[in-house]
Amino acid sequence: MSMRSRTHKLLAGLAAAALALGLAACSGGGGTASAPSTGGSAAGTPSGTVVWSTWGTPEELTRFKDFNTQFMKKYPTIKVTLNPVASYSDYHSKLLAQLTSNTAPDVFYIGDDKLGQFVSANVLLPLNDRMAAPGSKITKDAFFDGLFGAAQTDGQTYAAPNDVNPDLFWYDKKALAAAGITEDPATLAASDQWTTAKFLEMNDKLKAAGLTGSMYWNYWATHYSWISAQGGKAYDGNTFVGNTDPKTVAAVTTLGQYFQNKTFVVADTLPEGAGADSIFVRHKAGFFVQGRYTIGTLKSAGVQADYDVVRWPTADGKAAPTGVAASYLAINKNTKNADAAFLFWSEFLNADGQKFRLAGGGNAVPSVKGADEVVLEDNYPANAQGILDARNIGFVNYPAEAKVPALSSDISDLFLKLYEGKADAQGTLDAVAALAKEKIGS
Repeated sequence: MSMRSRTHKLLAGLAAAALALGLAACSGGGGTASAPSTGGSAAGTPSGTVVWSTWGTPEELTRFKDFNTQFMKKYPTIKVTLNPVASYSDYHSKLLAQLTSNTAPDVFYIGDDKLGQFVSANVLLPLNDRMAAPGSKITKDAFFDGLFGAAQTDGQTYAAPNDVNPDLFWYDKKALAAAGITEDPATLAASDQWTTAKFLEMNDKLKAAGLTGSMYWNYWATHYSWISAQGGKAYDGNTFVGNTDPKTVAAVTTLGQYFQNKTFVVADTLPEGAGADSIFVRHKAGFFVQGRYTIGTLKSAGVQADYDVVRWPTADGKAAPTGVAASYLAINKNTKNADAAFLFWSEFLNADGQKFRLAGGGNAVPSVKGADEVVLEDNYPANAQGILDARNIGFVNYPAEAKVPALSSDISDLFLKLYEGKADAQGTLDAVAALAKEKIGS
């Protein structure tokens, strides 16, 4: 699976959040969804039609249709229509063509790897004034810090995260035990003893036992999370500085060594039929870096009791900011129903909207305050709070990089050469710096 396919998989999970594991919250089967109230629209509510779009299969889109129904009960003067696109790979090119021809939806999803392109194209409605207006159903302060990324430029906001997925280390207790490891990573993290040295020691034991140590997807959150967790620095504003930062060079040197000796594995490159999910549920790997959607894989295999989650290890054992994957919701700058579109956008993103979309077995994490109960509702994983903690201090892809189409994937290709032993750490970071300077222009 390529980095682009990995991004597709992850963002498809974000767009379909809460759908993969059932629709209990919608059917009344025990979920804790907090649906928009159905008490009728308030005086002054806008009217008209709002057309919105995202990617996903018909099965994945059921919860969104249910949200539309609830929204129209609350606001009967507004008709909402969902126009989905099945393929993520086709979605953004089609949307850009629609925006060019003035036939685009009023509201639409954007992947975090494409967001900067849309912001730069000046096709999105500015949102600051609307969020700050009296009576707004959502404010900018409702969102957690660090999640806007390329959605903001020059102080203006052009989109907001629908929901997010912090990357953490899911770990297999059975695999750790098979390697003679008796310490629990989440317990170590709770007392700030989850150090890089301890993590690497566990990986060495896993390899010695004939198991895979850790599996990672080759995309921005892997290399930048590792750098951040080891105290390094990737960007200073629009300039990539990792190649001149000693801590970054040291961190990437270690990262490369562990990939090159096969203790760490690039999940994207695993053969068909023997992918990372299969390896993990068969207790053949100790750690797998993924988001909350991992719950679906483990439940489907009936092995969820054997797994938990822990933050990225650090030199001193204390928590550090790490990567958070996101998808975004934006409004067409040329919508003819801006008030109705913004009301829909607000209700979709506010705490009640996110609880409705994510409760009952959801596979993503709220991007706003007041909806964390959906992550803690089943007390799974045991360290579910750790997922929220990672979101609270995490970061989305660096805006300088995210604003340049394909730059993140091109940088990941450079890191892949390191992981495969075709380049060293300093050479890789120098190549990244040169490419970033060329593409960003800084």
